[in-house]
Amino acid sequence: MASIFRPSISLDLPPKVACTNLSTKERLEFQSKSLRKEKLNVRLRGVKANQTQGTSAVTEEKELNNKTDYGVVGVHHVGLLCENLERSLEFYQNILGLEINEARPHDKLPYRGAWLWVGSEMIHLMELPNPDPLTGRPEHGGRDRHACIAIRDVSNLKEILDKAGIEYTMSKSGRPAIFTRDPDANALEFTQV
Repeated sequence: MASIFRPSISLDLPPKVACTNLSTKERLEFQSKSLRKEKLNVRLRGVKANQTQGTSAVTEEKELNNKTDYGVVGVHHVGLLCENLERSLEFYQNILGLEINEARPHDKLPYRGAWLWVGSEMIHLMELPNPDPLTGRPEHGGRDRHACIAIRDVSNLKEILDKAGIEYTMSKSGRPAIFTRDPDANALEFTQV
């Protein structure tokens, strides 16, 4: 008999791996091994000789590890709500130096917004009512929902934020990272890699 405390089914999930304390080199190694593991899951189904060209064609079929393997490749974008798009763009473009991705569908959505490049990923600013309170949030953004952006030099960003008069906190763990908030109290982490 099935119980709500002990389900009668079990999922074969891979163990979670925490890589928050890895160096950049170790993280790249981990990612490389993960990609190799994915490649090892490709099974060659057969070789069919191509008689007309005299070459062999290989048919590949990906074998999924389990039912939860659907091919995650990364984070495409993070959506952030803003009250005033121009005020947010002042922060993201003029202070943080992010550029707008003009190829994204700004005018096809039923609300105002902008897509900003963050490396090869994006932040999607959406001018919509924010259900979250703007006050009473934790002072340190690391104790709140936040997006993390990898940067090369925390000290340069610290100077930029100081010059602009924007409040921030340093990482509580001592690693090189800064937490700040945008004009709508969205928490942002900038970690040095």
